[in-house]
Amino acid sequence: MHYKLTIEYDGTRYCGMQRQFGIVQKSIEEVVEKAIFSLAQEEVRIISSGRTDAGVHALGQVVNFTLQKKFSEHTMVAGLNNYLREEDVAILSCELVDENFHARFLSKKRHYRYRIINRYPQLVLEKNRAWQVARDLDIKAMRQAAECLIGQHDFSSFRDSECQSSQPIKTLDKIEITQIGEEIRIDFSAKSFLHHMVRNIVGTLVYVGIGKIGAEEMKNILEAKDRTKSGPNAPACGLYFMGVDY
Repeated sequence: MHYKLTIEYDGTRYCGMQRQFGIVQKSIEEVVEKAIFSLAQEEVRIISSGRTDAGVHALGQVVNFTLQKKFSEHTMVAGLNNYLREEDVAILSCELVDENFHARFLSKKRHYRYRIINRYPQLVLEKNRAWQVARDLDIKAMRQAAECLIGQHDFSSFRDSECQSSQPIKTLDKIEITQIGEEIRIDFSAKSFLHHMVRNIVGTLVYVGIGKIGAEEMKNILEAKDRTKSGPNAPACGLYFMGVDY
């Protein structure tokens, strides 16, 4: 039987979606696979739609796996959540799928959101769930800078040095910046992303917002294809994997 799960998690306590050998912290993969074993008494290796780093959260991560046993969708959700009750992970839904479903390779578009809280007082309720930027941000300039990133480009200037992608060319379908009170949301959509691409773009946009980089410089940074020309890597705590289209 082939199962598809939609998962929500707070990534603060974990080393990321994927297991990291030699790392003490647990991964999301490990705790979900352990819950599946506790329910079904079968060892599995789940396939995820996207790899999130340590400290990154998810509202709509998708995984698939295969079991010999058949469980109803309700039983799978209830049973796994019972075994995950000590973790910061929840199973939102389960679907039975055919054997050809692959959470990663069949995805058409992935969606991320980055959350910034733009205020001076320290974060309490939003600690580890957003990036606090104390200086005023020029949202209009940030939007202007983001416009040149839409479309197909070589994103080497926003690529982590350890990125394993075979090439740096990606097509960014959307960057949308929304302000709601002191919260600034930056939403990204693309078929795939380079390692740290979203966080490096956000760090550069914040530099634009505080006036350290001019909005018109973003095009030059993109065309430079040089990571040293862009801004800092934004903290993982503000990044959320929102969902994936199939």
